[in-house]
Amino acid sequence: MKRGEVTAFLSLIFVLLISFITAMLESTMLQVSKNQKRLDVDRAIFSIFGEYQKNLLEEYEILAIDGSYGTKTYREDNLLDRMRYYGTLGIEHEMEGIQYLTDKNGSAFREQVLDYMERTYGISIVRDLAGMAGIWEEQEMQGEEVKRQDEEWNQELENVLEEGESMLPAENNPLPNVSNLKQSNILQLVLPGEFQISNKRISAGDQPGGRHLRSGRGSFYTRQGMNGLEERLLFHEYLLKKFGNAVEPKGENRSLSYELEYMIGEKESDMENLESVVKRLIGVRFGINYLYLQTDAAKQAEAETLALTLSTLAALPAVAEIVKQVLIAAWAFGESIMDLRALMSGKKAALIKNSENWQLSLSSLMTLGSQDDTQDGMDAEGGLTYTDYMRILLFLKDEKNLTMKALDRVEQNLRLEKENPSFCIDACVVRLRLQNKAVIREGLTYEFPVYFGYETI
Repeated sequence: MKRGEVTAFLSLIFVLLISFITAMLESTMLQVSKNQKRLDVDRAIFSIFGEYQKNLLEEYEILAIDGSYGTKTYREDNLLDRMRYYGTLGIEHEMEGIQYLTDKNGSAFREQVLDYMERTYGISIVRDLAGMAGIWEEQEMQGEEVKRQDEEWNQELENVLEEGESMLPAENNPLPNVSNLKQSNILQLVLPGEFQISNKRISAGDQPGGRHLRSGRGSFYTRQGMNGLEERLLFHEYLLKKFGNAVEPKGENRSLSYELEYMIGEKESDMENLESVVKRLIGVRFGINYLYLQTDAAKQAEAETLALTLSTLAALPAVAEIVKQVLIAAWAFGESIMDLRALMSGKKAALIKNSENWQLSLSSLMTLGSQDDTQDGMDAEGGLTYTDYMRILLFLKDEKNLTMKALDRVEQNLRLEKENPSFCIDACVVRLRLQNKAVIREGLTYEFPVYFGYETI
């Protein structure tokens, strides 16, 4: 009896041991199968993100998948088809989140730009500029204020002359000429004779910023502080390096030649954008030049003398002070024309004016813009170039609009320069989140998430 009991006990132990080993093997096989499915999905998603748009990276340092894969049609299933091509057959994929380069006003684009600029150049390249940002804003406000005052003075002078039924003499009076210049074609006044104005034009509706864009879904990490002062300046430096302007064009086959002017002016043609930028620059220079004239006693005296002469000849000596202010403003406007001539010729315009770098005499206002006008802008040592002024105007732009206008140019340039007419910037995928369902065996499935993206952290 005892021997039989031992045999039964050992048999039971053996059965339990076999069951334990079988369970362990089963568990191991299940875990191995799960791991294999995960590896299959990981390998596939790594592979599709390795198929980034080559030209986008080479030209603009941006990583993104062209979800249309060079065809005219974008479908989310294109990405899933590539997943299956890379070894996920038998695994179901549900797309829970996807982010495009244009989502949230191009936030993913800005992230990658900032990362590239920080890694390549460092934040130090804009630290000196940060101290100038407040001055730039002040200069534009000064220009707008002086323009407003000039309009008020001219209106006041006109009213006084009408009441007195009089008019200023035409001889030695530059005001009628300056008034005509303000109404004339500003580009003809400031562009050098050899400058060939581009006649390129685009359709706003064909640009990413002018059409309905596809949008992603799901929640993804977004870099914080992208619109801080240094980050804004760093983004602008990227624009200055990658896109051309009227004085320093880039590219050979682009739909617009004046790309930075397009980002600032937001017009459909090169000419309109250049005109918009030139007018804004004249406004900035107008304020600077007018404030200098207020500090130059010799020029003040010269303007006062001419004002007294004109008002006396008009039999209205009481308006001499108003005439003086109008003359000073006209003189500042004429000097601004000279500054723009220098800038558009590739020269430098003085940031701060003094008696040595002042270019235009008061008497020269009489012939400015006429056939007798042969004056070119001077190249001021230590001044700012046209590109430097582009930096200022970029800083004064709304960042959301600026980002989308930059994406307009990226799309158009890749379409034309790289002969990829179907390329769409809003089909460029930068992040992806999938929920996957794999069959382990009959009646048993395994669900798991996977995420991948071009991260900048």
